[in-house]
Amino acid sequence: MLALTAAAALALTGCASNPDAAEPGSAAPAPSSSASAASGTCSYPASSRPASKDVDAPAAEPMETGEVPVTVATGVGELKMTLDAAKTPCTVNSFLSLAEQGYFDGTTCHRLTTDGIFVLQCGDPSATGTGGPGYSFADELDGAETYEAGMLAMANAGPDTNGSQFFIVYADSQLPPNYAVFGHLDEASTAVVADVAAAGTDNGGSDGAPKTPVMIETVTKG
Repeated sequence: MLALTAAAALALTGCASNPDAAEPGSAAPAPSSSASAASGTCSYPASSRPASKDVDAPAAEPMETGEVPVTVATGVGELKMTLDAAKTPCTVNSFLSLAEQGYFDGTTCHRLTTDGIFVLQCGDPSATGTGGPGYSFADELDGAETYEAGMLAMANAGPDTNGSQFFIVYADSQLPPNYAVFGHLDEASTAVVADVAAAGTDNGGSDGAPKTPVMIETVTKG
């Protein structure tokens, strides 16, 4: 496996009920999935951190099944995504609920990594890497997750600490299967993110805010 730099390993952490949870790059936990999802419902318990933006937790019953097309309008162009509600129903349910409530609108993708792993991280209204929706939910993993260019996955701060932060993989990356893959971007959209990455970070390093700002304007189905 490709060795991760310390900076890159930090890139996929997101806000959780336990802010001191282990960071990516440590030993991979056993694959897990939401037991509630298997029964057709999801659980979104409140986290210890308040929501970065006022939002209601999703309904327990997923609103979609199968593939769900989504368009993310950003300042650098539209990102066309397909969400996999069959494989990750609770993750997709949360993402769509947040989108419908305007949670992502006006937020900035706060982190770009360009060494070891190649991702753009978004979904934090505070743009600090610590923000979240005020709830968490379980991992939907099968242990076979891979992170090729175009994959869409959840950031976390350890097992079952998913919130609102997600990352887009713009070039093939080797990561432990700790991050739920809940969809993918089309080729053109992946290229848009790769172009942002080619400009580097605002601090000139391999881990920081992208030099080319990426603001999410809206997230809509279709």
